[in-house]
Amino acid sequence: MIPGPILVIGASGFIGSNLLRRIVAVRSDVVGTVFSGDSWRLEGVPSINTHYCNINDKAHLQALLHKIGPQTIFDCSSFGAYSFEQDYERIHETNYLSLVHLLEILSGMDIAAYVHAGTSSEYGLNAAGPAEDGLLSPNSQYAVSKAAASLLIDYYGKIKSLPAVNLRLYSVYGPYEDSSRLIPALCLRSVEGELPPLAKPSTSRDFVYIDDVAKAFFLAAIKMDESLYGESFNIGSGKQVTLSDLAELANSVFDLNRTPVFSSAEARAWDVDAWYAEPKKAEALLGWKAETALADGLVRTSAWWKEIIRQHSPRALSKKDAATKEKNSLSAIVACYKDGQAIPIMYEQLVAVFRKLKVDYEIIFVNDCSPDNSAEVIQELSAKDPCVVGITHSRNFGSQAAFRSGMELATKEAVVLLDGDLQDPPAVIEDFVREWRNGADIVYGQRVKREMPAWLELCYKGFYRVFAAMSEIPIPKDAGDFSLMDRSAVHWLLECNERDAFLRGLRAYIGFKQVAVKYVRPERMFGISTNNLIKNIGWAKKGIFSFTRVPLHVLTAVGAITFVGTLLLGLWVLFAKLIAPESSPTGITFLSLLIMFFGSMTMLGCGILGEYVGKILEEAKARPHFIRREIIVLGKRQALIPKNEEKRRA
Repeated sequence: MIPGPILVIGASGFIGSNLLRRIVAVRSDVVGTVFSGDSWRLEGVPSINTHYCNINDKAHLQALLHKIGPQTIFDCSSFGAYSFEQDYERIHETNYLSLVHLLEILSGMDIAAYVHAGTSSEYGLNAAGPAEDGLLSPNSQYAVSKAAASLLIDYYGKIKSLPAVNLRLYSVYGPYEDSSRLIPALCLRSVEGELPPLAKPSTSRDFVYIDDVAKAFFLAAIKMDESLYGESFNIGSGKQVTLSDLAELANSVFDLNRTPVFSSAEARAWDVDAWYAEPKKAEALLGWKAETALADGLVRTSAWWKEIIRQHSPRALSKKDAATKEKNSLSAIVACYKDGQAIPIMYEQLVAVFRKLKVDYEIIFVNDCSPDNSAEVIQELSAKDPCVVGITHSRNFGSQAAFRSGMELATKEAVVLLDGDLQDPPAVIEDFVREWRNGADIVYGQRVKREMPAWLELCYKGFYRVFAAMSEIPIPKDAGDFSLMDRSAVHWLLECNERDAFLRGLRAYIGFKQVAVKYVRPERMFGISTNNLIKNIGWAKKGIFSFTRVPLHVLTAVGAITFVGTLLLGLWVLFAKLIAPESSPTGITFLSLLIMFFGSMTMLGCGILGEYVGKILEEAKARPHFIRREIIVLGKRQALIPKNEEKRRA
């Protein structure tokens, strides 16, 4: 049994996606990271099992690791393995420098296993069946970076006792490989009754099927002990297959009769004539060996490609003709309370917008213990769309807690916050994304008009102006929770651990580049608003007492003024008694007015102080912001068990 939770780094790649799919099929405690937004390999994988991560951002990487707390890490991240990936700075940053940061973080954590996807390219010119302790003679920038990575793993494993191994993968092939690679090209051209152009006939490879490679990763994690720390293993069949042999086999397997066309123009700069593995160490220590014959693997891979090209163009399944996509994934977080009728419409509108924008997305519906059928509606949507995730709270904690609950589980490059009653129009998200891609970190909706009675709209506008005038930080006027926030902004907002949170104020507090998008806020489509006069007054107090000390300053000023006034009044009364006794104030009315004035001021002061003391009390109690009762994934409700209870049961 592989210890969990499991983290698959680089899950949108060929190796990583195959690992993630196999694990998700049998257990739920796994998360795969994606970066580019190009996640066609993960179609059908629940969004809760994926998470955006830039491994070159040390702070982001550290936050993710501490959030997930993985016991087993399969690291399949890399750059430069394809001949068209020539950015040498990014090659070394991704393959080596980020690994330094990762291993340093992991060395301070209690993990069970770290398995790194290395490459046989580390051997470079010494590629003819080398043993793992053989000479590393890299002949490309990519090979240099991966060779350095294997030495780094050797150091952390053997010197710092980190449970880490390096798998030197040979020519892996199978489903989900980039369509520009050799075996996919062979399978795709065979459908047309042709062979693809090949490099020199004497160039050799050691082909190993993806199922066998996945097994090597799993065995490395299961068998991890101190004797393996820092070791490297050759993961290949040990069989040398020349391109001439491959063409002959393809003619036989695919029932072709084509003469192969060989050309040195098709060769990669680092190709060598003899390139094959010596896998004895992996068999001896891991109990692993390649079991899938090349002919069988070609048949299975070809069948997969025939199926996938019915849904996608082969060109769309390659990085070769596509630039890395950034700012191309969104998490929509929808706070729901008594919104059962509106949720399906919200879902349809969100999906339409996301498809129009061509972004990778997830939709997180947070059911804040709604008394209607919201949970059942969310469950139905989740059953038909793996990009829909549901969260159910144990009681009603309020929309601010609901948004925070969703943000903590969001996995994409940015989040969009919406109320579930359709008063935040999903169509405005297009404008949000445009501003985000133009450089804004936070894009918020600014209500130019509300579809409500004029007097009530005037009250709302008045509050925002009073709030902005009193606040100690600049607060946007007429801006609610409806907004888009980049992952970096979300990180710092979640660092604000206030229990009685006012998100639109916190959003202004954290700063970053913020841009407003104006829109008209429509009426609630179904039912009546859950807000009322008392709740609106509560919202106003929450905002004012969270972001300004002006009431205290006013109280101090009034106290000072009344003190001076009282002193002057006393002097005047004394003077009047001495000079003109008949003109001095007499009777109970004057005394009553003074007592009522100062009594009411005292009560007001106590009330204001009480509001601040009440907020201090809430923070001091440090209760959870919310309690999640269950998560809904793939139409199934999963009850949440506290981590300490899980350990006790184990």
